[in-house]
Amino acid sequence: PAAVPAPFSRDSAIALPRPLTSADLMGEASGEGLRVAYQGCPGAYSEAAAKKAYPSCETVPCEYFETAFQAVEKWAADRAVLPLENSLGGSIHRNYDLLLRHRLHIVGEVRLAVRHCLLANRGVKIENLRSAMSHPQALAQCEQTLTQLGIEHREAVDDTAGAAKQIAEENLQDTAAVASSLAAQLYGLDILAENIQDDADNVTRFMMLAREPIIPRTDKPFKTSIVFSLEEGPGQLFKALAVFALRKINLTKMESRPHKKRPLRVADDNSTPLKHFDYLFYVDFEASMADPNAQNALSNLKQEFATFLRVLGSYPTDVTEA
Repeated sequence: PAAVPAPFSRDSAIALPRPLTSADLMGEASGEGLRVAYQGCPGAYSEAAAKKAYPSCETVPCEYFETAFQAVEKWAADRAVLPLENSLGGSIHRNYDLLLRHRLHIVGEVRLAVRHCLLANRGVKIENLRSAMSHPQALAQCEQTLTQLGIEHREAVDDTAGAAKQIAEENLQDTAAVASSLAAQLYGLDILAENIQDDADNVTRFMMLAREPIIPRTDKPFKTSIVFSLEEGPGQLFKALAVFALRKINLTKMESRPHKKRPLRVADDNSTPLKHFDYLFYVDFEASMADPNAQNALSNLKQEFATFLRVLGSYPTDVTEA
C-alpha cells in the first residue's frame, strides 16, 4: 500500500525553506551575513577591500593567501578577497598560481586606492627612527620617501597591519610601520606622516572568490578571466590571441607563468636538444560569458590552439572610484 503522508504540522512548516525575496538579494550585494576571508591581520588593506566589496560582511583574517582559499573551500568562509595586481608593484604571482591549484571561481573584482602612512608608538618622532617595517611591496612603494626622511633600514614582514601590530606589541622606539590609518587606530599608534607612497596613483586590484560561479549577464559591463596553454611553435600565441581580435574583444590583462606540472619542454631540432619553460597564459578580456561572441572566441581557442583551457570566472567589472 502507498505510504500515508505525515499530517501537516506548524513545526514542519517552519522547517521548510522559504522563497528568496528581493531583500535577500540586497543582502548578498552588501555582504550581509557573508563571512569574507582575507590574508593578513585586522587593519590590512585586504580587509578594506573586503569591506568595499561587501560593506556589511564579517571579515575573517587568514595567515596566508592559501589559507583564505582553503577557508572558502572548507565552508569556514563564503568568499575570499585577495590581491591580484598593483599599479606600482605589478602582479601578485602567488595568487595566480593558487587560482590554478584550487577550484574556486572569480565572482567579482574591486579596486582599492592604497594610501600608506608612517606609524609609530606614542611619543616617537621621525628623527628617532632608524628602520621601517612592512610588506615588501609597501616598502618598495615608499622607498624614496623613506630615504628622504632619513630612515635607512628596511624590515620585511608578511603584511602591513602585521607590522603595525608587532611594533605596538614590542613597544619599538626606533622602528615605524608602513601601513593604513585604520591600522594606527586598531593598534594605538601615532600617524607621523600620511600618503608616503612615491606615486600618488597607487591602486591594487582584488578578486572576489566563491565556491560557485555567478550567472553571467549582458546588461552591464563584464570581464572574463581565463588560463590556457599552447603547443610550442612560431606564432602560436599570436594565432591564439587573434580569436579575440577578430571578434573585436578587448584584452585588459595578460600574464605568463611557468607551468608547474610541466616545467620544462624539450625541443629537438636535429641538433642539441634544448630545454625551456612551458608556459601558462592568464588573460582577462572585456566580455561576458553570456555573450555568444565570447563563447565563439573560447570555442575557437579550445578547438584550434589550446592544449588546456579553463575559465576562472566571468564577473561584473568594477567601475567605481578606487
